[in-house]
Amino acid sequence: MTDKTRVSDSAMRVLRVMKALKGHSLQGLANNELARALNESPANINRCLNTLIEAGLAVRLDTGRFAPGMQLLQIAQAHANEMATAQNRINEINQRVLAGSHA
Repeated sequence: MTDKTRVSDSAMRVLRVMKALKGHSLQGLANNELARALNESPANINRCLNTLIEAGLAVRLDTGRFAPGMQLLQIAQAHANEMATAQNRINEINQRVLAGSHA
């Protein structure tokens, strides 16, 4: 980030909370765990979580803990699908190259 770049501190806080949820899809994280990990107040974390929940990017589990939401998981799955399709195409080309080298 350059000195001239202007960003929203509150948006950055929300994004840090979203990133912190990575790897916690099943068990989730508690508000106080997020607050400690991100050195933020529980009130700030709560506002961030409410924003993420409203956007479908986080969800409150039955346990009261928070996890990545369906929209976030769909973004991740779409990326994984795109990469798998690209890898399949690369593999197909490599197979053709190898088959041609034996002719």
